[in-house]
Amino acid sequence: MVGTTHHRTGVEGVEGGVGVTALMVAAARAIETHRPDALARDVYAEHFVRAAPASAGWPVRVQQVPDGDANPLWGRFARYFGLRTRVFDDFLLRSVHRTNARQVVLLGAGLDTRAFRLDWPPGCVILEIDREAVLAFKHEVLDGLPAIPRAVRVPVPVDLRDDWAGALADAGFDTAAPSVWLAEGLLFYLPAVAETYLIDTVDRLSTAGSALAFEVKLDKDLLEHRDSPLYTATARQIGIDLLDLFDRGPRPDSAGDLADRGWSTSVHTPFDFTRRHGRGPLPERNDALGGNRWVFASRSRP
Repeated sequence: MVGTTHHRTGVEGVEGGVGVTALMVAAARAIETHRPDALARDVYAEHFVRAAPASAGWPVRVQQVPDGDANPLWGRFARYFGLRTRVFDDFLLRSVHRTNARQVVLLGAGLDTRAFRLDWPPGCVILEIDREAVLAFKHEVLDGLPAIPRAVRVPVPVDLRDDWAGALADAGFDTAAPSVWLAEGLLFYLPAVAETYLIDTVDRLSTAGSALAFEVKLDKDLLEHRDSPLYTATARQIGIDLLDLFDRGPRPDSAGDLADRGWSTSVHTPFDFTRRHGRGPLPERNDALGGNRWVFASRSRP
C-alpha cells in the first residue's frame, strides 16, 4: 500500500509542517500500544504511520528502535505521548460520566481515534475539528480497516484560525448543553491571538457542567532548549524541527483567564502523572519537556 496512490487524496494534510507531527504522535501511540505495560492502546495508530510516505519507515514498536528506550525520540518522547494519551483519555471519560455532558469537542483532532477506542456512555457525540486534508487522510486509512466508532462521530473540517465556532454550530453543536473540550498538542503551534480566540470561544460556548483540558508550554524562551536531546533527535531522525513549528511569541495565561471567568482550574506537569502511573518521563537536565503543563478546567456556573 505504501508508495501507491491509494492514500494520495488526503495524504497532503500530513506530509508537511504540523501535519507530520500528527504522524509522530501516532507512531508514539503505536509504540505505547505494543508495550507490555502500555498506559494506552490504539490499534489504529500504526496504520496511519504506514499509510503516509513521510512516516512509512518509522518504528511502531520499541523493538524496532536500535537503542530502544534510550532513544530520546522513540523512547522518552514516545513515552511522553503515551502518558499524555492516557491522562487525557481519563479526563474525557471522567468528565462525561461526572457531568452528564454528551458532546465532546476535539480541537485540532489530528489522527485522534478516541471515538473508536474509548468506551463512551450512550448518547455521546464526538465532534472532531481539524483541517479538511488531515481528516480526509484519517478517513481513508480508517475506511480500509474494521473501525467502528463507539459514539456518534462528526468530523468538522475547518482551520482553527477560521470561524470554527460557526462550523461547529452548523455541525449540530448545542450551546445549551454541557460540553467537554480537548486541545491536545495544539496551542503551542498557534499564534497567541488564535489561542486567546480559542479560549474565549470555548468559554462563550460552554454552559455549566462543561469541562476543558489543554496543553501549554511555559518556557519564556523556547530556544533555551534548542540543543536538548529531545529536539535534536527529532530533527535528526525524522526531519522535524519542532522549534520551527512552535509559535515563539509571548503566550497568554489561558489558565488564569479561565479562572478569572469562574472556571475551576488545575495545572500539572507531565511528571506529576509519571509519578502517579509509575511510568513516563521524569525531569532531566536541558529538558524540552520542563515547561509543558497540562491544564484541566471545569465550569460549575455559566
